[in-house]
Order: sequence, then structure tokens, then C-alpha cells
Amino acid sequence: MNTILSAAQSRPSISIAFLLSSALLLTSCQSGSSSVELTHELAPFPSLMIDNGDGFVVIAHRGASGYAPENTMPAMELAYEMNAEMIEVDVMLSSDGVPVLFHDAKVDELTDGSGNLKDFTLQELQALDAGSWFDEAYAGTPIPTLEELLIWAQGKMTLNIEIKTEAYREALSESVEPRVIALVEQYDMADQVLFSSFDYRILARLNELAPSIPAAVLYEPVQSVRKGPVTVVNSLQADGFNCSVREYSEQWQQELTQSSIPVLIYTVNEREQMAELIQRGVQGIFSDYPDVLAEVAAEELPTP
Repeated sequence: MNTILSAAQSRPSISIAFLLSSALLLTSCQSGSSSVELTHELAPFPSLMIDNGDGFVVIAHRGASGYAPENTMPAMELAYEMNAEMIEVDVMLSSDGVPVLFHDAKVDELTDGSGNLKDFTLQELQALDAGSWFDEAYAGTPIPTLEELLIWAQGKMTLNIEIKTEAYREALSESVEPRVIALVEQYDMADQVLFSSFDYRILARLNELAPSIPAAVLYEPVQSVRKGPVTVVNSLQADGFNCSVREYSEQWQQELTQSSIPVLIYTVNEREQMAELIQRGVQGIFSDYPDVLAEVAAEELPTP
């Protein structure tokens, strides 16, 4: 995080030597966070099923969600057709414990239903229309399960599975983490998946249950308690760092680069901003328009 220092007002009674020593101390404190070192070995980044070799990852945010209803199979298919190299999805938990693809806590905005998603059984969720809100052409599109996505993506597409805080349960046996891990392992997808979450309790559980499957911190300021990105990654034994374009400061860039921590930035839909971030060396960008992002990456980066 950037430290903002107010300009000091000089007083006649304070010596120049004192002011100089104070300035040196402030400079030292300001740059101290950039010297934080990584304390653990990072799990390997997942294998890219689609990779043009430019070292940059085009990530379809909730699928190609600029063109189709988010977190639905049509959005996944479009992202694949647009040569996205990774698809990001959100995972929630139905009342009967099935991981499903959905972003919001309530179903009201993205379906024809009403209420908290966690109160619906899988059968009730899949009876909802998750497409008409976007366009009548997608009327009747159901909410997919994570299992459905994994079957589709096996050997075909790399996934960033973001686990929502609403899917967390205090009792591990009722919570989302072991269910998601079991599905990933059942379909032999451990090397095609990157986990992420804004909920640091979920990240801690993922590291405990499946340390070999990479997981990225989605930076959340309250839980981070003003700690820098490398300190947060260290505390959670995470393997990557995801944050918003607004949060990604020059200081954070320096700190993360020095520690060789993969950085993925969300959610970027403007070409100029895409180009700027690529020039700054981020490893990947989440966009609702993966085709546009791929075009910008091709303009900015040499391909083998």
C-alpha cells in the first residue's frame, strides 16, 4: 500500500541535522515493505491448455461475460472460442451441499428467482432461468454445477475457481473446500486449476487440505490489516496474488516482482488500461472481453 506522508512544517528550534535524520528514517520506513521476502516455495502455476507462448494469460472473467450471461456454460463456450487461456468462475454452495457457479449471494439480479442462493437446493437452482436477464436469446439457461464445468474443461481449459465467502461453513464437513477439492481430484484437474478467494479462512483451509494445488490471494483490506502483499501471501502460504487495477500500486508491483509472485489483475475492460498493465509486467488480466484482451496482448507482446 502507498504510504502518504504529510509535508513537515519546519520550526526554528529544530536543527537541520535532525530534519535530515528524520527524512532518512521516513524514507527507510516507506521503502521497508518492499524488502519483505517470500518465506515459502510457491506451488507451480497451473498448466495452460491454450497458450500462445507470450508469457501472459488472457483470463475470461466469469466466462466471456461481456457477450453471454456470466458463470453459465454459454459464456464458457464463447471464452473457449475466443482462445481465452484461462476462465475465472465463482463457486457457491446449494442448500444440499453442491458447488454451483454463481457470483451473488442472492439470485434476484441474475435469475428469475428471489432469495439467498444458499437456501435453494440444486434442483431448485437449476429450475431458475439464469439467462434472460442478459438477453432473451439466453432464456432458460440454467445455473451450472462445478462438476459440469470440470467435465467440460478437462484437458481443454485452465480454470481459476474463486470460492465465495458465502460458501464457507464453520463445520468443515459442511463447507465448500473439501467438496471442491474432491471434484478437482476426481476429474484429475489439479494441474489445470488455480483456486482463489477473498475469504482468508477459505485460503487457509485450501492450503491445509490441498497444498499442492495453487491458490491465489484475492486481496481483501480488512483481513489484511494494512499488511503488504508479500506479507499476506506469506501468512496464507499462498501461491499468487490477485487484486484490482486500482489497488495495484507501483510499490506493490516492486514488492511482488522482487518476490517472483504471480500477479493477476481484475477486472479490466478498457484497451488502454490493458496495455498499461501488460507493459507493467503483470502475468495475467481478468476481462469480460477476452477477445479484446487477446488483441491488445498481441499488440504489446512478441509471440514465439
